[in-house]
Amino acid sequence: MNRWLLAVIIVLPFLELWGILQVGNWLGGWTAFLILMIMGLAGAFLSLAEGRKVWSEAQHQLQLGQIPGRSLLDGICVVAGGLLLLLPGFFSDILGITLLLPATRTFYRQLMLQWIEKRMRGGHFKIGRF
Repeated sequence: MNRWLLAVIIVLPFLELWGILQVGNWLGGWTAFLILMIMGLAGAFLSLAEGRKVWSEAQHQLQLGQIPGRSLLDGICVVAGGLLLLLPGFFSDILGITLLLPATRTFYRQLMLQWIEKRMRGGHFKIGRF
């Protein structure tokens, strides 16, 4: 796991820099910069709106006496999407926006559910102290 994380930390910035340079060559440097700024601001507003929506849905489910499992997974997606939008780059912005949109968030939620189920069936899922 540590090697995988190290590879992501090393490869991701180079991939983002390559993407910025490619878009800058294609559209121009100032246009690429403007697009990055607009995507960041739009993503910030979208993450705030979706975060509020997920939070109110979770509160509603708790008031009804239900466990807000789906809302918790949606909240993880919204937080991850917001964090990805803070990173400079087009690839992280695209992934972050897909994590924030409700239509595409269901795909990520399904992936998380499959991962949790796989870990639980294998006996590798622990809740509490590490």
